[in-house]
Amino acid sequence: MAKRWDEVQCQLQADKAGVLWDLLLYVPTVGFLLLWGLKFWYGADDDAWMGYGLMFLGFFFLMVGGGRIMRRLLIHPTAPVALDINRERIRLTMKNGKVKALVKEIRFFTDHAGKSFGLTGTDNQGAKCQYVFHRKQFDDEVFKAIEKALERYK
Repeated sequence: MAKRWDEVQCQLQADKAGVLWDLLLYVPTVGFLLLWGLKFWYGADDDAWMGYGLMFLGFFFLMVGGGRIMRRLLIHPTAPVALDINRERIRLTMKNGKVKALVKEIRFFTDHAGKSFGLTGTDNQGAKCQYVFHRKQFDDEVFKAIEKALERYK
């Protein structure tokens, strides 16, 4: 039996080109924040309070950037590695083997450049979930099929 046009099943792949852009963004930012934070923290002036703030921001950006890069490379335990779309729900298989099904309040968001899209919804337990997918994580035909299947959730 043939699949309907609004049913798509696919496996995600690592987005190595996107990781390079993320590294170009996060490495200088984190380096600058941590180095200037150390400078203020151990400086001779009474600017230790500024060092605390810069160090906090540096480590915060390090955690955010690290999580983003790990999800793009599909090595984070909660990174989606498979997507299954049909009329009733959207099922996401995570790297750790768990399966999340978005069943209610599903929304589909695209960016203007067409390089990524976001999915939000409520799973079976009533928890709100949000996911961002990038074009390089899919083959071109699959990406177009996914966008077409998710159009009704805009």
